[in-house]
Amino acid sequence: MGDRGNMRGRVVDNGPTVPIAGEDPVAPSSQVRQWNSLRALSTLPDRIETFLLDRPFERMPWLAAAMLFGIAAWFAMPGPADWLTFIGVCTAVAGAALLIGTERWPVLRSAIVGVAVMLAAGCLLIWARSELVGTPPISGPRVTTVEARVLERVEQPARGRAQIVVATRDPLDERPIRVRLHVTPDRDDPVLQEGAVFRARIRMIPPQRAAVPGAYDFARSAWFEGLAATGSLLEAPSIEASGSRSDGGLGAVRRNLSSHVRGRVAEAGTRDRSATAIAATLVTGDRGAIEEDDAQAMRDAGLAHLLSISGLHVGAVIGIAWFAAMRLLALWPRLALRVRLPLVASVAAAMTGIAYTVLSGAALPTVRACIAALLVLVALALGRQALSMRLIALAAMVVMLFWPESVIGPSFQLSFAAVIAIVALHNTAPMRRMRDRAGRGLADRVRIAFLTLLFTGIAVELALMPFVLLHFHRAGTYGAIANLAAIPLTTIVVMPALGLGLMLDLVGLGGPAYWVAGHALQAVLAIARSASGSPGSVVLLGGDVGAGLLLFTTGGLWLAIWSGRIRLWGLVPMALGPLSFAASRPADLMVTGDGRHVVVNDGRDSYFLKTRPGFTRDTLLEMSGLADKEPRDITQFPDARCNADFCVLPVRTDGETRHILIARRRAEADFEQLVAACRESDVVVAQQMPEACRPRMLLADRALLSRRGGMAMRLDDGTTRFVRPAADEHGW
Repeated sequence: MGDRGNMRGRVVDNGPTVPIAGEDPVAPSSQVRQWNSLRALSTLPDRIETFLLDRPFERMPWLAAAMLFGIAAWFAMPGPADWLTFIGVCTAVAGAALLIGTERWPVLRSAIVGVAVMLAAGCLLIWARSELVGTPPISGPRVTTVEARVLERVEQPARGRAQIVVATRDPLDERPIRVRLHVTPDRDDPVLQEGAVFRARIRMIPPQRAAVPGAYDFARSAWFEGLAATGSLLEAPSIEASGSRSDGGLGAVRRNLSSHVRGRVAEAGTRDRSATAIAATLVTGDRGAIEEDDAQAMRDAGLAHLLSISGLHVGAVIGIAWFAAMRLLALWPRLALRVRLPLVASVAAAMTGIAYTVLSGAALPTVRACIAALLVLVALALGRQALSMRLIALAAMVVMLFWPESVIGPSFQLSFAAVIAIVALHNTAPMRRMRDRAGRGLADRVRIAFLTLLFTGIAVELALMPFVLLHFHRAGTYGAIANLAAIPLTTIVVMPALGLGLMLDLVGLGGPAYWVAGHALQAVLAIARSASGSPGSVVLLGGDVGAGLLLFTTGGLWLAIWSGRIRLWGLVPMALGPLSFAASRPADLMVTGDGRHVVVNDGRDSYFLKTRPGFTRDTLLEMSGLADKEPRDITQFPDARCNADFCVLPVRTDGETRHILIARRRAEADFEQLVAACRESDVVVAQQMPEACRPRMLLADRALLSRRGGMAMRLDDGTTRFVRPAADEHGW
């Protein structure tokens, strides 16, 4: 038998396999899988073929990854010529693999074809989505009287206003447009609900591009959301056809339910307004009543995922429904003996999950989580592994098929990064061995559960931190510890208590359940405030982290998807990614697209042309990596020479001094003096300058900024990035 085992391990590259007498023929793939020495293979394709044959269940996730990278490539490339070239190259690679491939490497050939096709499919999907749903913005600001119909209303009591989305017409070209308007209490009306028709004087502006490169780009989001403008009411509306809460359909139901939950939790003895607001958030997804300070504390403590109905909440609801259905149905022996209870429980849980998703507003993160949860239920009903990389890949491809634009948003990235990290961690041999030792007693099970939750929290925090830094430029460091207490409180105490309270409200007995939920949420907020207020609780990072994130993501996928020692190669790019983050630094000079906000950084402080508080100022502080500091006036820059009209700042970088000339206001100045000042400056920032102005590095005037948008510049080498890349032809 030992000789036979050795004979079965041989690989014959040419010619058919010779079966061994007395045994079944052995397929070539089986021989390859039992080969233990890759050195004996003659060529690199042979080695790759063997590698892929041994991992049949780890290939599908890479198809989802290829689809994702294809979508991301569309956003990164500037225009149709590049998109067509990308699709053409992918198609050519797939065609070449089909034409010149041999039967010797069928799996390698199918892998090349599959990856190339999915890359091209991702690019085509997002291109088609942009063409089908993209909404061109209005051409410029408008102050006009319009007639509009309310399509959606969102209450935002924490900000002292409401937000409505209306359908109206652009007064210039009469095309139908959707506009998002802010409504202050003095201009609101009780009948300004879904379905209402009104006339009012409004101010509209196009959706705003990112203030500077790397900041949040609302114009891109609005393009896919179908919004052509944003604005506000300038007067109380004249109602021509009233809407009502009963006419508002699901939106009205959500608002009424949010108000009901907030009121009942407050009546049960919860005095913390944010706790009552979070209770409503967990039921309906309405976050408008959460105080901004508490929302920021939740983000800094790594608990922001509790404020967005996604995998945790949908999973908790479906899990509770599945467990309850199994227990209740098992009480009837006749039914239990004749029906597959897991199948019936899965159907009941799926219906509950869908209803919860619809009730909570069917936001993209909730829909995505619901799709993934439904796939898990299907796996449970069929007796398959409930959580696997293949299942995650399938869920990701479903989401990308319908919402390809979501891949560049924080919600998609954070949720899938978290679930990939969880599944990859729990599929490792050390975690499996630790779980196998969990049945020796109550104390041992509690210890294993605690360690499992701790390691899971650490893995998730490490996986999420690069994405959080990319989108928010700040990340909490105590998230793993905070989640140890906050997640069990939310899933085991708060969610069941709120569900029980709503059911008991049918007979007027929900008070005790709301008392439990409210006090548990106060404990969650106390954890968030303590974690976010502790020393070293927040990491701030400005600058461009795109290259580091790409390295980290590629390495993370390699580490998570493959098995065996080969997966450890993923640690190399994963380590290089954070090193790239650490090496990045904020731009020395940032200018917004309108030219009104200018920031100069010296590595310790940010010096602003305008220090008045506002969204733009806060964004620029985040991009400077100095969100925890107050900005300083530009006149306070060391050795600055300023008068009422201009400032000259000597910025020292890498042993050199660069001089920046900044116009503080529009003013008439002597032509010869202006030209001379330009000639002596490296960078000039001004709305208008004479054509003879020729600084040594860059003139950032109205013509440049209106064409390219906000800019960020490093003065040591002159590297300059703009919001609008050269030749950019994306619709927004």
